[in-house]
Amino acid sequence: MSHDAPAYGLWTLVLLNSAIFLMFAFSFFKPQTARDWRTFGAFAAFIVALFVEMYGFPLTIYVMAGWLQTRFPDTDLFSHNAGHLWSTLLGEQGDAHFGPLHIASYVFLGFGFYLLSSAWRVLYQAQRADTLATTGLYARIRHPQYVAFVLILFGFLLQWPTLLTLVMFPILMVMYARLALTEEAEMRAQFGDVFERYARRTPRFFPRRWQGPTTD
Repeated sequence: MSHDAPAYGLWTLVLLNSAIFLMFAFSFFKPQTARDWRTFGAFAAFIVALFVEMYGFPLTIYVMAGWLQTRFPDTDLFSHNAGHLWSTLLGEQGDAHFGPLHIASYVFLGFGFYLLSSAWRVLYQAQRADTLATTGLYARIRHPQYVAFVLILFGFLLQWPTLLTLVMFPILMVMYARLALTEEAEMRAQFGDVFERYARRTPRFFPRRWQGPTTD
C-alpha cells in the first residue's frame, strides 16, 4: 500500500471543484425567482457534500471501513481510487477513472449540462416575451431543467457515491417533482387554456419519443 500523496484533507480542492461546478451550473441556469434559487440551492448542497467527501473527509469510507476491509483486505481504502466505491465494490481493476461507470458518468453529466443550457435559452426568451415556454426542449417535456439537474446528480453518483449524497438524491428528486407541480399551478393560473393544451400534448418529465428540439 502506498501513502506517498494524501488523498484527503485537500480542502483547497474541495473549494475549487465546488466553485467550478457551481459557477458552471449557475451560468447555465441563472436563477431569478425564489423557486429557482431553491432549485439551485439544493443542487449546490449536493455538490458541496460530494466534494467534501471526495477530497476533504471521507465519511462514507470511515463508516464502511470495517466491512470494506473484510471484503477487500488488499485494498488501500483511503486511496483516492478506492473512493470510487462502485468500482471497488464491483472488483474492477486499474484506474477507476477509465472504468465503464466513470465513463457513463461523463455521459450523464455532459447531457445534463446540455439540457440545462438549452432549456434556459428557451425559458429566458419566453420570460422576456411574457409567454409560455413551448419550443425547443419544452416541446418535448414540460420541465427539462429539473430533468437536467437529476441527470447531473445521477452522473456524480455513478462517479463517487457517498452515504450522504445517496440519501440526498431521492429527496432532491421528490423536491424537484413538487417544485414542478407548483410551477405548473402557477402557469395554469397565468396562461389558462394555453397551458392546458400544452400540458395535454407535452409529457412532464419523460418524452414520448426523441426527435430533437424544435424551434417553432
